[in-house]
Amino acid sequence: MSEHIVSLKIYLSIFLALLVGTALTVWAGLHDFPGQLNVIIALTIAVVKATLVVLYFMHVRYSSRLIWVVFTSALFWLAILFALTLSDYWTRSWL
Repeated sequence: MSEHIVSLKIYLSIFLALLVGTALTVWAGLHDFPGQLNVIIALTIAVVKATLVVLYFMHVRYSSRLIWVVFTSALFWLAILFALTLSDYWTRSWL
């Protein structure tokens, strides 16, 4: 099985993108946006940063299709758990 060699330039650009994402997170945390926009902005930044980490630093981008199947099934299972948790939370009478 051959390994894919990722250049240092890609690692540095992803690292800089993560630093920009961290700066955006801090900036967004210091501002008060209307309504539920705070949560949406924070989660969007977090998902983009997590995607960069998984794809490049965990080498999923250059992995075999089996790794992609395992990763996709893990995300699907996480979505099921979130859906079940939120369905329980939203049906509480104290809300």
